[in-house]
Amino acid sequence: MWLFCIILRLIAQIICKIYQMKFVENLHFNSLRGDITGGITAGVVALPFAIAMGLASGAGAIAGLYGAIITGFFAALFGGTGAQVSGPTGPMTVVMALIVTKYIALFPETGLAIAFTTVVLGGLFQIAFGLLRLGHFINLMPHPVISGFMTGIGVIIIILQIPQVLGLYAIKGSALDILQQLGNIDNYTANTGAISMAIITLIIVYLLPKKISKIIPASLFALITGTLILVFLPSYFASDLEPFNTMILGDIPTGLPSFQLPVWNANILFDMIASGIMLAILGSIDSLLTSLVADEITRTHHKSDRELIGQGIGNTMSGLFGGLPGAGATMRTMTNVKAGGRTPISGALHAVLLLIIVLGGAQYAQQIPLAVLGAILIKVGTDIIDWEYLKSLLSTPKSGALIMLVVLGITVFYNLMAAVGVGLVMASLIFLQRMTKVQLQSVVSAQTIEEAAHLSQAQQELIRGGNTLFYQLNGPMSFGSAKGIVRDFSTKTNYQIAILDLSNVPIIDYTTSRGIAEICKICQEKSADITIIGANLKVRNFLENIGIDTNLIK
Repeated sequence: MWLFCIILRLIAQIICKIYQMKFVENLHFNSLRGDITGGITAGVVALPFAIAMGLASGAGAIAGLYGAIITGFFAALFGGTGAQVSGPTGPMTVVMALIVTKYIALFPETGLAIAFTTVVLGGLFQIAFGLLRLGHFINLMPHPVISGFMTGIGVIIIILQIPQVLGLYAIKGSALDILQQLGNIDNYTANTGAISMAIITLIIVYLLPKKISKIIPASLFALITGTLILVFLPSYFASDLEPFNTMILGDIPTGLPSFQLPVWNANILFDMIASGIMLAILGSIDSLLTSLVADEITRTHHKSDRELIGQGIGNTMSGLFGGLPGAGATMRTMTNVKAGGRTPISGALHAVLLLIIVLGGAQYAQQIPLAVLGAILIKVGTDIIDWEYLKSLLSTPKSGALIMLVVLGITVFYNLMAAVGVGLVMASLIFLQRMTKVQLQSVVSAQTIEEAAHLSQAQQELIRGGNTLFYQLNGPMSFGSAKGIVRDFSTKTNYQIAILDLSNVPIIDYTTSRGIAEICKICQEKSADITIIGANLKVRNFLENIGIDTNLIK
């Protein structure tokens, strides 16, 4: 209980600080008409996705609706992207599904509550990211890593919906589990009614004429059409073997969400924290990518750290009321912008509309066929896949293509966080290799006037007397090039004086400074004098601090 009180107090302090920092300055009424239209349109579009995401997560359709309402409202109010609409997204739902499955398997009675507690933790971590001003760093994620991860998420979503569209409701689990169970398809009987409903839905969401989709979104049109067909023509799709009540969504709780105390388990505390961090990182990346897309269309500039805080508040509140975690939703944001939405009013209105539907229309949503929701999510999965990068895979640099494919494979078949971690390590190593090569190529050495022809007159004078090695480093030097520089210097012979020029080196790290110390040692072993010239104050202090003789630095 005391921990819960601390969390509430922290949230209250953060909200107060946000108001003091004028985080709600985007709330103005210059585009009120467009905001109303955009908010209503985005709410209509969000309805089928929220229900489908809740179902896919394993937490229930109502959890998806509550997540869309709560994160949509608070992220709009406190976020840093005016036109952004937030709610459950494909990537966040996949992660949440893994969390729900894991904790329910470990703790059948309290597992779902523990999963929602990780949502609260994820929100708090996002708030911390924003307060620590880490938003700009998240935007530095290499594109091949993002592409592989998002494509993997899209593939996972598609795989998870295969049992729904085939009517094989007994098949559940992770993407790998489902593929393994589908390998024994002889043990199951496909539901022809579900397959028919899924085919009708897929035709609508992919082929609905633009004239109609401008009036009513394809996903909503498919949802209404599929539901009406099954309700009014059940004999064509349901039978004794395939009863009506097994093909529909079923009971959805109505009314306002109830407050849920966080549930902790000391035995898995670190695992809960890791799950929260996973949700926070993915939600931050997902939201800020959508913010960049919104900026491009609206010609505005979002505030990354403020957006993280807004998303964090939304996810914290969502977890406390049994809602799914959310993030900036690209499709809903684009729908909002195209309809005229420009300020947080539209995002908040979209949440209010969903709340009205939950309070008054849940009984109608109960009749939605599961196969229809599965087919809609397949469309979501295909939209998430980075087809543009896949099409150019053979023409892109091999290193980037390799990173993308490795991240894709690990995402689908092993672990989401491991995929991001491996991708970042690969990208960092490849970048380090390239930078090392560039740094080594920038090294200039000369022992004769002929070799120094491209140097300045003052530099040429340094070696005019003979038996002198001029060795110049250029640009910021990192640990990746240190060994290569020492190796290259050790190959130089026939000199009695070495001049190490650092005039073009603005900064060095510890490994490079140790490399310079090694160069001094090589000269000492060869009984050659060495002089370090041109070092700025920072570089000079760095060298002196590791023990290089100050008499050598001029």
